[in-house]
Amino acid sequence: MNIRANWSYPTAIRFGAGRISEIADACAAAGIKRPLLVTDRGLASMDITARVLDLLDEAGLGRAMFADVDPNPNEKNALAGVKAYNEGGHDGVVAFGGGSGLDLGKLVAFLAGQTRPIWDFEDIGDWWTRADASAIAPIVAVPTTAGTGSEVGRASVITNSVTQEKKIIFHPKFMPTVVICDPELTVGMPDFITAGTGLDAFAHCFEAICSPHYHPMSQGIAMEGMSLVKQYLHRAYTDGTDMEARAHMMSAALMGATAFQKGLGAIHALSHPIGAMYHTHHGTTNAVCMPAVLQFNKPAITDVVEQAARFLNIEGGFDGFCAYVDELNASLGIPQTLTALGVKDPDIDRIVAGALSDPSTGGNPVEMTAENTRKLLLACL
Repeated sequence: MNIRANWSYPTAIRFGAGRISEIADACAAAGIKRPLLVTDRGLASMDITARVLDLLDEAGLGRAMFADVDPNPNEKNALAGVKAYNEGGHDGVVAFGGGSGLDLGKLVAFLAGQTRPIWDFEDIGDWWTRADASAIAPIVAVPTTAGTGSEVGRASVITNSVTQEKKIIFHPKFMPTVVICDPELTVGMPDFITAGTGLDAFAHCFEAICSPHYHPMSQGIAMEGMSLVKQYLHRAYTDGTDMEARAHMMSAALMGATAFQKGLGAIHALSHPIGAMYHTHHGTTNAVCMPAVLQFNKPAITDVVEQAARFLNIEGGFDGFCAYVDELNASLGIPQTLTALGVKDPDIDRIVAGALSDPSTGGNPVEMTAENTRKLLLACL
């Protein structure tokens, strides 16, 4: 199979090994002449980042980079990035990396031309209309992991460093103008990051199929996304140089983020406050919470999970699907509990309050209350 293609849904995507070589052309297509490459600290000194900067420089686009990005990026990172963007006279962003670098890069492009504070654009009602859409800079997104799907997302997840809450900042123009998905960029991922990001993609797809909202296109995309994870995540985990597996996992990540327009649920509602408070890896936290959420939502999702099990060739219906999730987590070295993940002496009341205020609760098929969410959290611990 020739795993190389150009897609225009949900945005323009250049997919295939080696396509990072087209970064300068992607900037031209987005109308960017002075890009600021935004990435995280871990990637800043890596060869793949130097290669991208070289490609930009050789094309006369400079080699400006901002990398003061935390694993769970916050408003301080965002304001520092905006300062670098404006002082450098940039006209667009190359968002490069995993979810942190991509989310922060998109936010810098969004905020650079705004006059209102960041929290005025939280994903509440129509708050996104407060933004001056004409002042949002173009974005080229280049993922280096296969999980969050932020490269095709219309939002950024940002931690409020004061309240230790994860907030979703939304605007339709967060969607990058051009995406380059080059599986060669993911080859150097550590196996635990391959596992956690891959299970993040699986969680996106799973919560999308369980959401009660109506979006049949997302439903179909989510089913196929789970199938790709089932076929290729373990291969990518055991052999990081397996380019076919790496490519299909990048597709699964794209599909998960496209599908969850239909909604997320209790997995993410719990994962967001836990990650903000205890700095756990997002995808791994999702994976730890998934088995308990399956049981929590069982009365409302048995039919759709049985349908998914048939599609994925998993025997045993709902119980068989649950067993598959447990086996997949175990095979990828995922801790069985949040306690084993490192969540020590948790503030139960605060986590529950954070979960109930998270926008993801609106997509959960079982109504989340203080009482049942507390029981769910205790089951995860």
